[in-house]
Amino acid sequence: MEDKMIKRSIIEKSEKTLLSRYIVMFISLLVSSLLYNLLLQPTKIITGGVNGLAIINKYLNNINPSLTIFIISLVMLILSYIYLGKKRTAGTLIATFVYPLFVQLTSYLTKYIYIDLSDLLVISIFIGVIGGIANGMLYKTGFSNGGLPIISQILFDKFKISMGKTNFIMNVVIILIGSYFFGTNMIMYAIIILYINSLIIDKIILGTAKSKAIYIITSKEKTIRDFLIKDMKHTATIFNINGAFSNKKSQMILTVIPTREYFQITESIKLLDPQVFYLVNDAYEVKGGK
Repeated sequence: MEDKMIKRSIIEKSEKTLLSRYIVMFISLLVSSLLYNLLLQPTKIITGGVNGLAIINKYLNNINPSLTIFIISLVMLILSYIYLGKKRTAGTLIATFVYPLFVQLTSYLTKYIYIDLSDLLVISIFIGVIGGIANGMLYKTGFSNGGLPIISQILFDKFKISMGKTNFIMNVVIILIGSYFFGTNMIMYAIIILYINSLIIDKIILGTAKSKAIYIITSKEKTIRDFLIKDMKHTATIFNINGAFSNKKSQMILTVIPTREYFQITESIKLLDPQVFYLVNDAYEVKGGK
């Protein structure tokens, strides 16, 4: 009887947690859509990604931005399902349909809300801060807004091409295309937005520590060790461990990385070994080593 009560309590708690995650996700996507319609679209500041392509397509072909966002996101979702599998695609499913819907619904607010857009520097800082909070809260729930980063995940999964480099190249190309149509000054504002955005996201998700200690237990120890040492240029320490339940001998990798590389490394090791187990701690002080 007591076990049943405990299980019921756990289920209820998990359901509440899931509900709160969905609420945060919807709020984050709503805020992002407001930023798009009230600030990004009117100012024509291209920061890359699906939003940037939608602004450019609107300018060139007068196609509804929400339609462009939906079509590109849907194509990316299908590619993710084909090449990355159902489990890794699930986190982007809702955003693929909800975000374009929010973009369409909030577009009507531009008729009723007036914002002075003359100071693009202030606008850029505001977009960076609020957008960073919205994206940070979204990523913290474990969901994703999908889009073009899926291409980077596929290329890494199939050809081991760096996700960070692929994302950077795609965004740079989109920003440069935008600057051709809307002026080279827009590059400066895009850089400001992206920089502030990344800082805010890191603070929300990763905290204030400059380094992270990652403990990794995997059946592909050599593959992940080579990735850390050869690709990411970090040292690692190998521990011989013994499972308490299975009593099975295994090895654990310890590596300390800069916080800014957290997502790149954790996403990469999950691609290298979908069954990997890892634990991440803040490392507030690191001395010695490479």
